[in-house]
Amino acid sequence: MSAAGILMGHIPVVSPRTRQEAFLAGRAFDQPAQLRTVAHRRTHPVAALHAASGAAHASSVLQAPVETRQTSGRHASTCKPFEPVSGPHVWYRSDYQDVESYSYTLSPADIQELASAVAEVQRQGIELKDVKQSDFKLPKLGPKLIEFRDEAVNGRGFVLLRGLPVNEWPVEEVAIAYWGLGSYWGKAQPQNRLHHLLGHVKDVNPPGGFENPVNRVYATHGAQPYHTDSSDLVALLCLKPAKVGGYSTWASSYSIYNALLQTQPELVEALAEEWYLDRKDEIPEGEGPWFKLPVFSWYKGNLISYFENSFIRTAPRHEHVPELTDLQKRALQAVEDLADSIELRMDYVLQPGDIQLLHNHSIVHARTAYVDHDDEPTAKRHLMRLWLAPENDWELPEAFGARWNGVKVGDRGGIYIPNTVPRAPLDAEMWEIAEEKSKA
Repeated sequence: MSAAGILMGHIPVVSPRTRQEAFLAGRAFDQPAQLRTVAHRRTHPVAALHAASGAAHASSVLQAPVETRQTSGRHASTCKPFEPVSGPHVWYRSDYQDVESYSYTLSPADIQELASAVAEVQRQGIELKDVKQSDFKLPKLGPKLIEFRDEAVNGRGFVLLRGLPVNEWPVEEVAIAYWGLGSYWGKAQPQNRLHHLLGHVKDVNPPGGFENPVNRVYATHGAQPYHTDSSDLVALLCLKPAKVGGYSTWASSYSIYNALLQTQPELVEALAEEWYLDRKDEIPEGEGPWFKLPVFSWYKGNLISYFENSFIRTAPRHEHVPELTDLQKRALQAVEDLADSIELRMDYVLQPGDIQLLHNHSIVHARTAYVDHDDEPTAKRHLMRLWLAPENDWELPEAFGARWNGVKVGDRGGIYIPNTVPRAPLDAEMWEIAEEKSKA
């Protein structure tokens, strides 16, 4: 049912989750090995620590002192280089066994309010990319959205919002609602060389697929290794799930750091050095084909994580970029192994209408490979994505400016390519066609 239909008094009732959905949403699961393990190994080997044989990996290292395992309250970090970190960003899988502990389901009143805001945007004829928070008034839901943003930035680092009626509303109305929700979390930033402000995680079968170092993995069906994005926050709205696979996983980079510091401090030292990262041919004006940033850095009391494994591993294709050393390879693998361990890894199967909000400075996330509905193109896995710059995020070192188009809080992050115009398409696009549309 459309937003207009809701305004006429027809509010859909959100049906309860089935037992299967509840299991997948709130508890551990393993997808078929050929999707998780083998697909990861196409770009780099990842130890299957979540398998039965991985039980021996549950060392005391991952049982952090109680004082470091705060799972509520506000962020007040005083991190010091090469010392253990504490606070709500340090958490473990066992802290969030129930999906209800980190999610909020939109109520009929929330959906009614969203429908009214969508209708007002349509009445005014505002182009999607130009919709601001002031154009999308949510008197009762709005304050809750601000709380979710604050939880992501200064709390545990992740929130799940559920129940957007993506199957009942036309895609235009879904996009307006999603963009409007995002306006309460931050300013949208461009996500690729096409200057997409509203991004689409969907397999568009780019030449060479996920094995082509130029391609962004989100535009393929391949496994996406643990990473952070070039934005403060990332929001993902599920429109359609995959036929098989495509599971969302994430972990605390703070907990990963603590574990490495306790067991392999030499790897923390390596990760704190600057690393070469590939721009994947998305090159801003005045910049080269690669940039340099540390995986772990400390700034004004915060530990900041920037982990882009696939971008690091393809960087040596460029002239003057050295091959990874054995120590660097060990460090990358250690981060992957810890993120994927049963003690740290959170698993969730995004369902239609779910919105996942993650803080890139304190969370690493990944996606498993998937099998799509190739026999039914309209059913293909499809997520909408927003890269967001909230007004209350952390200050960043100047070194981030070369990748993030500056470091001003509330207006940073994203990929800015010369001679492109901001766009918010309603679906994924083939690269060749989209590049023509994106030219200024």
